[in-house]
Amino acid sequence: MKFDPGSFRDPAGRVLHADGRVFRAVFDAGSVPYEQARAAGVFGKAVERGRLIGLTEREPEASPAMAGAPRYLLEHPRIDFVSYPYEWTFSALKAAALLHLDLHLELLEDGFTLSDATAYNVQFEGTKPVFIDHLSIVRYEEGALWTGQRQFAMQFLNPLLLWAKCGLAPNAWYRGSGEGLAPEDMTRLLRARDKLSFTVLAHVVAPSYVHRRGVSRGLEGKRAAAARLSKEGLVAILQGLRSYIQKLRPPAQKTIWADYAGHNSYDEERRSAKHGFVARAVAAAEPRLLFDLGCNSGDFSRTALDHGARSVVGFDFDFGALERAYARFDQDGGRMLPLWLDATNPSPSQGWAGAERKSLAARADADALLALAVIHHLAIAKNVPLDMAVDWLMSLAPVGVIEFPSKSDPMVRELLRGRADIFPDYGEEAFLAHVKERGAITDQCRLGEDGRLLVAYDRRR
Repeated sequence: MKFDPGSFRDPAGRVLHADGRVFRAVFDAGSVPYEQARAAGVFGKAVERGRLIGLTEREPEASPAMAGAPRYLLEHPRIDFVSYPYEWTFSALKAAALLHLDLHLELLEDGFTLSDATAYNVQFEGTKPVFIDHLSIVRYEEGALWTGQRQFAMQFLNPLLLWAKCGLAPNAWYRGSGEGLAPEDMTRLLRARDKLSFTVLAHVVAPSYVHRRGVSRGLEGKRAAAARLSKEGLVAILQGLRSYIQKLRPPAQKTIWADYAGHNSYDEERRSAKHGFVARAVAAAEPRLLFDLGCNSGDFSRTALDHGARSVVGFDFDFGALERAYARFDQDGGRMLPLWLDATNPSPSQGWAGAERKSLAARADADALLALAVIHHLAIAKNVPLDMAVDWLMSLAPVGVIEFPSKSDPMVRELLRGRADIFPDYGEEAFLAHVKERGAITDQCRLGEDGRLLVAYDRRR
């Protein structure tokens, strides 16, 4: 067993991995809270409601990763793909916030609470959020403050406000800070009318003022220690936040590629041929997890799910397209999670010791890849050499499909418009040669007489 590098801050327990399985070691510091929650049946209720990931107790064993055997050893179902809040869409972050609040409210009914409010305790199965940290569930003590209030504001409320009220996606900022958006920063960005909301006043404006004043006078810790909050008061705070967040909407703005699925260079015959090629490739691979790079609104993710993919993680740079994909699969229940990705600047390894949050490459254990209408954006729009673009794409999964549009393609001509053609090596012959250097071409198809080329590769051959 090996410790997960992102699980070290809680002395109550740590997450471990072994042979593709996921475990949680519960140490002495977490044994009593765990036993209390188990005896009260709160784990079972939350799992049954779909709020909490499942758990099965295993016989504790000593491991080289630990000084000795833990008090308890739990096994959890493996999440398809571990994602981070700075990769989520507005709708995903909102769904995660509502899950956190709903779980907290239900726990309070049984005399328990959450010890923190980090968004990293939420993961997704398709578009459905699920809470993963059982040891954050502890006995509620009457009069205790909500210790996670500031953390909830930084990691849930403030990023949503930046999106909904300022029209700015928080992802790059969130990734840069790691811990979210501080109230002291958020107050500088909100308009005066946005601050008139009681929720914003209570969770952003007032805490920002108290924090600044407390830090300057050294009083913040003393005041917090003396404060008390009834359970009824805490419930009212959580319910008020839930009502406010439920009403938040992403900004209604036109994005570049949101309508690409319906407005592109394909006619119906070519679109049908493309779906057919993807369907055959996916059916042959039978992937547990498939990456759909440049997923747009999810048309080909849907085809992949219909032809043998157990789950799909879609990546795109366009938030409008991602929101449409999220709404689509949230409605039909397909196991597809749309995530934000700048392919030329993917999520790096970061956090403590540069390993607390894993890079995309470190999490890329997909069984198959779709890279449709992507490579020309890398090679021409972003000046990535063609061989490097092919190398990166094929590194994401052992088998997959890559679509190559030539310079005569309308979309490529649009990318070249108004700039010098400095891409003499961008061509079909070079593309095929680069693929063959890294694996076998198992199938290919041209969409129309002079259309785009679809190539199925197998890196293992």
